Amino acid sequence: MSEDLKKLRDRIDALDEQILNLISARAQCAHEVGEIKRAEDENVEFYRPDREAQVLRRIAEMNSGPFSDEIAVRLFRELVSACLALEKPLSVAFLGPKGTFTEEAASKHFGHAVATLAQDSIDEVFHAVETSLVDYGVVPVENSSEGSVSRTLDNFINSPLQIIGEVELKIHHCLLTKEHCDLASIQVVYGHQQALAQCRKWLQANLPQASQQMVASNAQGALRVAEEKHSAAIASAAAGEQYELHCPVQNIEDLTENTTRFLVLGRKGVEASGIDKTSLMVSAPNKSGSLAQMLTTLADNDVSLSRIESRPSRGTNWEYVFFLDLQGHGSDQQLAKALAALSENADLVKVLGSYPQALR
Repeated sequence: MSEDLKKLRDRIDALDEQILNLISARAQCAHEVGEIKRAEDENVEFYRPDREAQVLRRIAEMNSGPFSDEIAVRLFRELVSACLALEKPLSVAFLGPKGTFTEEAASKHFGHAVATLAQDSIDEVFHAVETSLVDYGVVPVENSSEGSVSRTLDNFINSPLQIIGEVELKIHHCLLTKEHCDLASIQVVYGHQQALAQCRKWLQANLPQASQQMVASNAQGALRVAEEKHSAAIASAAAGEQYELHCPVQNIEDLTENTTRFLVLGRKGVEASGIDKTSLMVSAPNKSGSLAQMLTTLADNDVSLSRIESRPSRGTNWEYVFFLDLQGHGSDQQLAKALAALSENADLVKVLGSYPQALR
């Protein structure tokens, strides 16, 4: 071994020791913060999405490489997650089974030092949080190419839950099979409705003979393929590993920038983090110009609208509710003023939550 190499390895060993000591010191500080909080309020919420977002944004701003901001944030998210687990391990429900993109989104948001609980449907994720079976839940809400997940939006109509965070995840689909096989031998392809749509052109070009069967989640499709020959599933690489499947083709999505947005559900609102969104559900009077009047109210108060979506009200036929995403936190003076004015002209204004904007 050269002297230069030995010196570098010795320096790495010394740095590792320093890093471990600093991590331990940070964990001790986090523990002391928890003790102070507990002494002041026995029902204190240890998980603070607003504070965590501020910490991770600061890490990205301070990062000077060679790691990318994404990797630096990921490392510190795991550190924050582990420190929080020393105070109170969190439980998080997600749309299962294991190996779904929703599970991946939950890990991206909370880190891996949490207990996760797979649910069979989006409805069950909402129910698990509403009944305090878990602390938080994660559900998909929209895809960049295929639009909204209607089941998530419909649940908000009657649910008391608050949105406390969001996650954006690049989606790369794999074709998974039980064994190595020719594509021509595949007779059926399983996938979630959105996944099948996101891979429509690829399926038409490469598996024209295969029927397409929708399942509740991509991971459920992977589970079925694990038990069937001459079948394939559209799912994540993680699902392939989870169910010991082969991946003859990767990245079969039609659009390379395919991204899905997920929402984090909780029972209480969160404070402003500095860069936030607010989601609303509104019902406009069934008369000419009512929606335009509501949008004008937002514009007049200098509030930026980033998304609007309509869904049937599930009450009277041909009446709709609208889901809006606004820039800012509900406690911001300008946005609070706009919400008050909006309430005067709408039949219903329900704030679904103000929460930190997703880190990219």
